[in-house]
Amino acid sequence: MFAHISRQIAVRAASRAHPLSSAIARRRLTTTPSGLGSRPVQSVSPLAPIGVEAALAGAPAEPKIFAEFALTDRVALVSGANRGLGLEMALALAEAGARAVYCVDLPAAPGAEWEAVRAHVARMGGGRRLEYASADVRDQEAMWDVGDEVGAREGRLDVCVAAAGVLRAHTDCLEYPAEQFREVVDVNANGVLFTAQAAGRQMARFGNGGSIVLIASMSGSITNRDHAWVSYNSSKAAVVQMARSMACELGPRKIRVNSLSPGHIYTTYVPQTAQATARAIVDVMTAAYLDTQPELLDKWSSLNPLGRIGRPDELRGVVTWLASDASSFCTGSDILVSGGHHAW
Repeated sequence: MFAHISRQIAVRAASRAHPLSSAIARRRLTTTPSGLGSRPVQSVSPLAPIGVEAALAGAPAEPKIFAEFALTDRVALVSGANRGLGLEMALALAEAGARAVYCVDLPAAPGAEWEAVRAHVARMGGGRRLEYASADVRDQEAMWDVGDEVGAREGRLDVCVAAAGVLRAHTDCLEYPAEQFREVVDVNANGVLFTAQAAGRQMARFGNGGSIVLIASMSGSITNRDHAWVSYNSSKAAVVQMARSMACELGPRKIRVNSLSPGHIYTTYVPQTAQATARAIVDVMTAAYLDTQPELLDKWSSLNPLGRIGRPDELRGVVTWLASDASSFCTGSDILVSGGHHAW
């Protein structure tokens, strides 16, 4: 299934009765490193002591903020990562230290853009590598098989970014064809769920917790003015709610789930094969609109306070934050990266 493979705290605290309420019978207590007394402790950073606590404890004066964002030795799975935003985010995870990032997409073999990025990652050293797997996100069994194989090969799976998605041309909502609506929802909602399941099952299997990032869109919480995209908007709204629902179910297993909602981002449009087109899986990317309707650039740019559309690299930081321990208390959230589109 996999092709183009390149080379490759626990807290202890004394328990005691707690008088705050009859609903809380016992809590773990610990003495802070600063010696300021005892307090209830439910979690601790793997980098502890950290922050002000480290300073008060007299710990070595070394920065730890970058270590919080590090993904050292972790394994990630990114769908829709043969090109576009998915590939950009896969590269960011590799740069952050992930030892292996599995890029899942529909083509049987990755394209030249992916191959160039794979070689770029290999030159970084440190054992980082990109892997490629051909699979259809609409096929639940196939996606679960991908997750199973990653788990078997790597012995863990820590990060998932479900980025595969499609957008269809303007269609009047009163005349929208049933089959076309199903096609969009099948990729954008079902495919996202099946991708999250593929990774989440492995996170639960190995018991290390993890972070799942579902790529939604600002279109999941607003309607793009003058654009008849009822299937796309509806499917992305489903992704936002899916993240909340999964976060509530998986929190006890230390698996965090969030959605990331980009605004207008200029992404390269690369036509796929006729076979892929027939299978209704080709993205109509931002570039496909702007290259044929250049007047939209000024219109879309005017819709946010920054007066421009976004770049793919401007999602690197937020996806790395969501994947890493730096966002360890963030789950069930929708993170908007839209240039302030919602602010107006």
